[in-house]
Amino acid sequence: MSERVIPIVDHQYAARVPPVPAHPADAQAQPIDRLRRPLHDLRISVTDRCNFRCTYCMPKEIFDKHYEFLQHADLLSFEEITRAARVFIDLGVRKIRLTGGEPLLRKNLERLVDMLHGLRTPQGTPPELTLTTNGSILARKAQQLKDAGLDRVTVSLDALDDAAFRQMNDVDFPVAEVLHGIDAALAAGLGPVKVNMVVKRGTNDAQILPMATHFRGTGVVLRFIEYMDVGSTNGWRMDEVLPSQQVIDRIHAEHPLHPLEPHSPGETAQRWAYDDGAGEIGVISSVTRAFCASCNRARLSMEGKLYLCLFATHGYDVRALLRGDTHIGQAPVSDLELRAALAQVWTQRDDRYSLLRGTAAAEALRAARKVEMSYIGG
Repeated sequence: MSERVIPIVDHQYAARVPPVPAHPADAQAQPIDRLRRPLHDLRISVTDRCNFRCTYCMPKEIFDKHYEFLQHADLLSFEEITRAARVFIDLGVRKIRLTGGEPLLRKNLERLVDMLHGLRTPQGTPPELTLTTNGSILARKAQQLKDAGLDRVTVSLDALDDAAFRQMNDVDFPVAEVLHGIDAALAAGLGPVKVNMVVKRGTNDAQILPMATHFRGTGVVLRFIEYMDVGSTNGWRMDEVLPSQQVIDRIHAEHPLHPLEPHSPGETAQRWAYDDGAGEIGVISSVTRAFCASCNRARLSMEGKLYLCLFATHGYDVRALLRGDTHIGQAPVSDLELRAALAQVWTQRDDRYSLLRGTAAAEALRAARKVEMSYIGG
């Protein structure tokens, strides 16, 4: 049997400091990228740490006790995150999602939620604030997050069967605690609560129907995500991808479904409703039905690197603009200069990895060192 070689991972992903345009006041009010996509969603990772070791995200053989996570001083402060978010909102962002790692491991996260909730769009409305979590400590945090201004949560849950779930999270964490967290989120009003299940053929695809049956009629929106080739450590193979259409077919055979229209442009999930009115499910088909053409998301890592694609090989060092960089003689920039630099980065964007998957260009990207999901958030 051949041995699978997994590259060592660290945080030194390629990143450069975005230049500030000579005339920052001339930056576009609502920048559009090279494929005519506006900027609408911002995903902010607040920590690189997680208490799970899911094999498709943070495999234990890499993220072990010797793995060096970032020091707290390397992370963007809540004030820096809020300042960056304010500028992104001015550029068109209307939805902010907090991710990780596991974001609830970031101490006093509810204070950041409160700070972000205080921001306003040019029209005077607050941005939509959401959070993705593994649910392990959500029961203790749900009401605090709601009180601070969080609108809703998405919980990652890959199996309902306790043995299967413990095997997938690889830290022997019980599924009952996650279900308790989901109930707490519902009780706190963090809805509609969404539950994301990454489907890996031969690993947890037997859990599709039990998951659908469990959450029918609860108000929880269950979404099935195709296993993706994000990063370099999860050993992704195409034969482990279960196409979303097969997911729909399995559920439809037991609980008839019909398609729904998307809520908004750029929505990643295809929506389906139960014929008997018991709610809806969604499928995210990033492998078999790429949605790059309408992707309007940017991602900011916990140490302030901006990525324009989930499959990116390089980022932009926003922290250097916020703090300045003494190594290159860069002073901290003004909000106007930060806005102009970010607008220029977005207008140069042409990322579309999933649409290119299988081509020579995509294979070259796969061979390059892509950012890990645990570093940038899903």
